[in-house]
Amino acid sequence: MASSSSSASLALDISLHVKYIQNLDKKQDLAYHLTSHLRLNGIYWGLTALCIMGQPSALDREGVIEYTLSCWDDEMGTFGPHPGHDGHILATLSAIQIMVIQQALDRVDVERVTKFLHGLINPDGSVSGDKWGESDTRFSYILLQSLALLGKLDTFTSEIRENITENIRGCMNFDGGFGTDPGAESHSGQVWVCTAALSILDREDLIDKDLLGAWLSERQLPNGGLNGRPEKLEDVCYSWWCAASLSIIGRLHWIDRDKLINFILGAQDLEDGGIADRPGDWVDVFHTLFGVAGLSLLGYPGLQDIDPVYCMPADLIASLGLRKSYVTLPRLSSYPAPS
Repeated sequence: MASSSSSASLALDISLHVKYIQNLDKKQDLAYHLTSHLRLNGIYWGLTALCIMGQPSALDREGVIEYTLSCWDDEMGTFGPHPGHDGHILATLSAIQIMVIQQALDRVDVERVTKFLHGLINPDGSVSGDKWGESDTRFSYILLQSLALLGKLDTFTSEIRENITENIRGCMNFDGGFGTDPGAESHSGQVWVCTAALSILDREDLIDKDLLGAWLSERQLPNGGLNGRPEKLEDVCYSWWCAASLSIIGRLHWIDRDKLINFILGAQDLEDGGIADRPGDWVDVFHTLFGVAGLSLLGYPGLQDIDPVYCMPADLIASLGLRKSYVTLPRLSSYPAPS
């Protein structure tokens, strides 16, 4: 359970969080088996968190690769979240991210995955998650990031590209935010996928950056944490969704850095490792990633840079020629910073 100690005196316990991630697969209790539909996502979350903390080799590389390959759904021509599960766009992106980080993309059938992804694009520019047809702006972003990482972003026509762009623009609201589909309420998670998708498409010009920046900065509550929409509780994961969006639009300095850092640090479990959604709650690998990723964007010392568009190591994305324009805060030499 996350510590309830004063965050003002806390530091990020990197070695403890690395150990927590390494031990995740060893505690195969009921909760472990009930979350098999998130297994491949969980490996991506843990692996990326380790990269941010400077420990990219803390997991067995070949074991990670073999498990990822075992999630292949040959009927669908893509990846499912766990062996025997149906292929889905969510698991597909996690598999691609894992294989790119592990420099093993050559072991993936890129052409079949590309074909699967193309088959999810609807005539109106929306994107489905699988053959059952549910669409969501999350899937639009996942499609674009997946194709970019595969080097296949240029494989659809200009008309399809414009349809996808217009569908995302149609999800923009009067407050500058974005929803799951046209007319849906603005939500910080959807804001990130839409701003990042437009960044990949080189269409950031469609974003009202000042209006959106104001809406995002209003998500910060008096305790320093950020929420997903008005009148909701703060949650560590929004340290990523909000901060990464602000980074993409160049408005990250519009929130209180130190208060957010202290909120994230206060959500650590300083006995067993990991980060929770808020202080006093149980930890999980999802919030552990987005906690350390948020800290990286905020310039917390001792962490590696994270790319706010891809949520992957910044140096890796740059080496692939995929870096887009964004602004992070300078890396601090210590925290709290000397006054």
